[in-house]
Amino acid sequence: MAKSGSAAPVTPAGLLGDWRLLLVLFLALRIGLLLVYQPLLIDGSERGITTGGDFLTYYHLGSLSSDGLLPFRDWWSEFPPIPSWLNVIIYQLAGRGSYAGFAILYGILMLACDAGNLALLRKIGIRLHGPQTGTALAWIYALLLAPTVLQWWTFEPLVAFTLLLSLHWLLSGKDNRSALTAGIGALVKFTPALILGGVFRFRARGLALRYLAIVSAIFVGVYAMLMLQNAQMTLPSLTAQFNKASYQTVWALADGNYRTGNFGPIADRIDPAAAAQLNGNPSVIPGWLRLGVAALTGLFIYARTRRFDDRGLVAFLTITLLIFFLQAQGWSPQWLAQLLPLLLLCFPTRDGILGLVILCLAVFAEYPFLWLRTGDTGGVITGSLMMPYSILVVARTVLLAGFVFGLYRRLRQIPATR
Repeated sequence: MAKSGSAAPVTPAGLLGDWRLLLVLFLALRIGLLLVYQPLLIDGSERGITTGGDFLTYYHLGSLSSDGLLPFRDWWSEFPPIPSWLNVIIYQLAGRGSYAGFAILYGILMLACDAGNLALLRKIGIRLHGPQTGTALAWIYALLLAPTVLQWWTFEPLVAFTLLLSLHWLLSGKDNRSALTAGIGALVKFTPALILGGVFRFRARGLALRYLAIVSAIFVGVYAMLMLQNAQMTLPSLTAQFNKASYQTVWALADGNYRTGNFGPIADRIDPAAAAQLNGNPSVIPGWLRLGVAALTGLFIYARTRRFDDRGLVAFLTITLLIFFLQAQGWSPQWLAQLLPLLLLCFPTRDGILGLVILCLAVFAEYPFLWLRTGDTGGVITGSLMMPYSILVVARTVLLAGFVFGLYRRLRQIPATR
């Protein structure tokens, strides 16, 4: 028995269940990595924790503002309005010409978003699976490599945050808040709007139409103002990603495109015609056919869904996102930021988590491990790299398709009544 007035020892279960401790460790690890691997720009070459990511591109886009050039008015962006303006705002706040300051500010903002993702994952996990499993999922997410890396590479944690927050509000029955968040999320990246599929399947028609109206009003309203300002520079943010040649997918292997999906030099952004330039071979399988097959697959799942509880809604959103990524002409490692929290919520088992670990290893083996060995070929996979690269692309596609099949099986289950 503990002495009177002394604190009782904390049990391992109590430690693992302590949300504040998890959050402190989550933040301390990432801030510690920043302190050890500080981002630097030396003679135009990136060093430190952001190496291999997109922060340098964001920095160069933001630097256009030093000449008074602003997104959607003076130059086009492949991104929606929020990240495009975020590049400019952070560049100005960091001080012109300070890449280290820019990268640190950007990374800290993404860290805040990812801490939000951790909190939302735990909250949704507790709602779906109970306190023990929900807390365990948060610890697993905190230990996964991909979220730790991607926070210093891309703005994808912000995309994941808007997606998870809109899902949280939807599960809580606060549909208007969810729609507002999804509309804002669509201005960060288009994928948060995919929650609309789940809304129409899991809500009454009137509520779903109101949800659609709110999302559309936000998205169309912002773009209408940007179009009135300069339609030529605004339109590419809606079309540029779809005009790219295929990259890092099985479709790219069929097309003979063994390169990443990067756009041309930053200087090209002042020419709207450059957004439509094809950097690679044209598609063997046209985009409309891929999208059509994906839409038919989605309609099939829509009609066959039998599970209409909260787990079913999360599974439906996840399978929608996966089908969209599988049909896309390209693949980016940062998409893991959106997929991992949702897949953890849908597959809170040892096999599910091992599957995610394998997926992450396959993705990072592809990029940056193999791609860093293409410096002599201008970033093109050639020679002895082609076989392992092709195997990794196919393996990743099979893994994602396997998750789709597993989710479909869950959507076909009728939840047991209590």
